[in-house]
Amino acid sequence: MKVLITGATGQLGSELYAALAGDFEVIPTTRKELDVTDVTTVRSFVMANEPDVVIHPAAYTDVDGCENNKEKAFLVNAVGARNMAIAARQVGAKLVYISTDYVFDGKKQDPYVEYDPPNPLNIYGWSKLVGEWMVKEQNPRTFILRVAWLYGPRGKNFVKTMLALAREKEELYVVNDQRGTPTFAGDVARQIKALIETDCYGLYHCTSQGSCTWYEFAKEVFRLAGISIRVIPVTSAEFPRPAKRPTNSVLENFMLKVQGLDIMPRWEESLEAQIQRIKEAIEE
Repeated sequence: MKVLITGATGQLGSELYAALAGDFEVIPTTRKELDVTDVTTVRSFVMANEPDVVIHPAAYTDVDGCENNKEKAFLVNAVGARNMAIAARQVGAKLVYISTDYVFDGKKQDPYVEYDPPNPLNIYGWSKLVGEWMVKEQNPRTFILRVAWLYGPRGKNFVKTMLALAREKEELYVVNDQRGTPTFAGDVARQIKALIETDCYGLYHCTSQGSCTWYEFAKEVFRLAGISIRVIPVTSAEFPRPAKRPTNSVLENFMLKVQGLDIMPRWEESLEAQIQRIKEAIEE
């Protein structure tokens, strides 16, 4: 099987490459090789390489940046996804599109399942939701995966930010009224590997098991890293940001579970397993 990965040097893309390269022929691409916003370039590149699967994690993920760059957000996250879906369909390839927990408004008390109605609070969430609509329209052989609170050794993420700040500060203020599920990018990569070997197309929530607040997440990061630092819980109102965030964005992997496909571990287990690797990445 030949698999094309967009954003292959990013947080999820790099983990996908590591998970797939030993078993499949992998075509890793970055923005230099493949501008997803240019449909002509995308179609030509995909038709020249003829992959069996196209995995599309490349995106504009700066949530606050999207508020001030609405056109770029929709061009990259929605139109770019549509372009990849068109090209994948033309060569008969399966498509994996990565979406987000931020398609929800956070008003539900319980974890969100795939059939809950989305209602994004910010431009980033809207751009990814429109991307979902567009890929479904263009390619019926599509897996849509909503992920959340991703972290890993590559790219920007909460774990790396906390570890870096701990070198500079004696205390940190962290939001304690937003709840979600920290999810290691490598676990998502392994879940995608399992999915693409099936024909079970559709919408999936794909996060680790369990949930916490950002404050609780930070406390666990420092505990596992052996770092002594004062962490102070605060409200979102005390730290206003350009983009609104949902209070609750916990996702339930309902569709993976009912099909016996869910292999995602608890978030605490993965964080413990990966904390040293992430610490080393910061020190490089």
